[in-house]
Amino acid sequence: MSQNSFSWPVRVYYEDTDAGGVVYHSNYLNFMERARTEWLRALGYEQTTVKDELGVIIVVHSLSINFKKPARFNDMLEVKCELANVGHGSIEMAQTIICNGIELIQAYVKAAFVDAETFRPVAIPTAMKQDMIRIQAINLNVEKL
Repeated sequence: MSQNSFSWPVRVYYEDTDAGGVVYHSNYLNFMERARTEWLRALGYEQTTVKDELGVIIVVHSLSINFKKPARFNDMLEVKCELANVGHGSIEMAQTIICNGIELIQAYVKAAFVDAETFRPVAIPTAMKQDMIRIQAINLNVEKL
């Protein structure tokens, strides 16, 4: 994991596209979800372990997305994640999707932590939150350079 952002490669398959060979809009959400999952894994947390051992799941609370340019069949994409904010029971993440150095998608995702059984909001588990705050602090220090 880079100190200021995380990047995950995604190849566009035929199944990701419409009849014109352009990525169908909802598939960008899938690409970003995969990148957030891999970001969490690189941070040392498997979602199944977080659920089974800590009783917590992470759900998308809200998101905004700006479609700038389309991705097409067989493109190799780079999906970036950058932690923007760590709250009591949620995180906010800036995500971009890039192809050949060109930014295609800008998104901002808020993910909430909820009890795995009741789906009621809970605090981010302490160790996980400390790791996220450490990453966020690195991000802020890099931005100052």
